[in-house]
Amino acid sequence: MFYRKIIDELKQWAEKKDRKPLILRGARQVGKTTAIDIFSKEFDRYIYLNLEKKEDAEIFNNDLPLKDLIQAIYLSKNISPSEGKTLLFIDEIQNSPQAVKMMRYFYESAGDIHVAAAGSLLEIVIGREQISFPVGRVQYMFMYPLTFEEFLAAIKAEQALSLYNTVPCPEFAFTQILRHFHRYCLIGGMPEIIKNYTEEENISSLTPIYQGLLTSYLDDVSKYARNATMNQVIRHAIETAPFEAGKRIKFQGFGRSNYRSREMGEALRTLERAMLIYLLYPSTSTDPPIVPDLRKSPRLQFLDTGLINYFVDLQSYFYKTGDLHSFYHGFLAEHIVGQELLAIDIKKPGKTSFWIREKKQSNAEVDFIIPYKEYIIPVEVKSGKTGALRSLHQFIDRSNHPYAIRLYAGPLEKTRAQTLEGKPYTLLSLPYFLAGKIYDYIEWLIEQS
Repeated sequence: MFYRKIIDELKQWAEKKDRKPLILRGARQVGKTTAIDIFSKEFDRYIYLNLEKKEDAEIFNNDLPLKDLIQAIYLSKNISPSEGKTLLFIDEIQNSPQAVKMMRYFYESAGDIHVAAAGSLLEIVIGREQISFPVGRVQYMFMYPLTFEEFLAAIKAEQALSLYNTVPCPEFAFTQILRHFHRYCLIGGMPEIIKNYTEEENISSLTPIYQGLLTSYLDDVSKYARNATMNQVIRHAIETAPFEAGKRIKFQGFGRSNYRSREMGEALRTLERAMLIYLLYPSTSTDPPIVPDLRKSPRLQFLDTGLINYFVDLQSYFYKTGDLHSFYHGFLAEHIVGQELLAIDIKKPGKTSFWIREKKQSNAEVDFIIPYKEYIIPVEVKSGKTGALRSLHQFIDRSNHPYAIRLYAGPLEKTRAQTLEGKPYTLLSLPYFLAGKIYDYIEWLIEQS
């Protein structure tokens, strides 16, 4: 039972006077049910319904009025209504269109009951069955694998966690926190993996768990696919996505296949709805808003870096490098940064973008761009001298501010620099492990300038 940041958000949701039913979204096995179980300790009564179970799903099949439905739920769980707070959690809600429909009435007529729901295949099943949650009557939160901050809490590295949350992070903490970060990058953030690791501290014991996760995702394919042909295409997409993670991809022939763009695009977008992958599209924006260009090739973000290491068989090489950017062509460093950035805001679906400038003789690409107030902040993930950051320079020359961030294998540094065209700017170099705190450091950078 790990601390998850979402529990603090759940507590704030519970205290709202105009509270709406909550829909918790995330890939299978990222810890949604466990987080609700921990949160349920705040309540006098906790009612858990799993709509994969026939007896729980049948409660919603009779189209009862809300008052009678609530009584039927209490009766099915042999619970007597009484004073105090009640949390009702409806798991795998996508299995019952009627349960989805009732979310509206829970909001309008049952404000004394805290209602939350979740489902790993929510978007896929709801889209296929042409049902939807009532607009404006529910609130969403999003769950991902454990972040590095949550990992530090899980392994009980209290001192490192305290220093990680100190802005600016003191230089003497760099070596200690980087060591933890490398271990996090190695095993990833899937809760079952971290639970086993904290108990056994044996990397080799994690192999059957990684394999079990892959098997469970492949077993879900039939739930994703609309027919037997798409079943095979989606299986191929799942099995080859880890090898393409961190790279810009084309749908046509994805994963060295003979599949066409149309069918592979459908497969990859299906996996994105299941939150197993993310397709990050480029933008040419240098001022807000960030407008992604869906005509360009996206970069593929996989669910979890630890899963990539296992599937691609990189774990044995992990101890041979001190700089993630020199490892696996730099893709892994970019990928773990992307994973941390996606998980920052749990109240909206994670989507980051990167910046491109495509000219016949002068292409440029910045790894990530982040909206911050009236600015778009460029973020590069690489080692090397500041003078070599040519793409970042091109972005700065076109932007309305003089701030940039580099994530690398070194300590925190703030440098006054200038672009190749002579525009002065401030470069904040941060160790990789501070990617999840990037908004705190952008604010610090601007205040210090």
